[in-house]
Amino acid sequence: AAIAAAGMVNFVGLVVPHLVRNVVGSDYRRLVIGCVFAGPALVAAADVVARLAFSPIQLPVGIVTGLIGGPYFLYLMRRHRDLGDL
Repeated sequence: AAIAAAGMVNFVGLVVPHLVRNVVGSDYRRLVIGCVFAGPALVAAADVVARLAFSPIQLPVGIVTGLIGGPYFLYLMRRHRDLGDL
């Protein structure tokens, strides 16, 4: 619902903590600091890709972040297949 209301760029707020947790572990002190740096870096990289992918045409940044985050969430769901079982 948050993505539908605020746009695809806010999808970064859902993806980045999961990405950072794979790198630094689940210590919340390291996780917060990692998210502070990884979130803006992901948005800046997505902006550069969105501007340079099709040079005369600029893509919305939300499309690029969705292309990064969507497959990653599918990967997480496949990795934790038993979480949805009752």
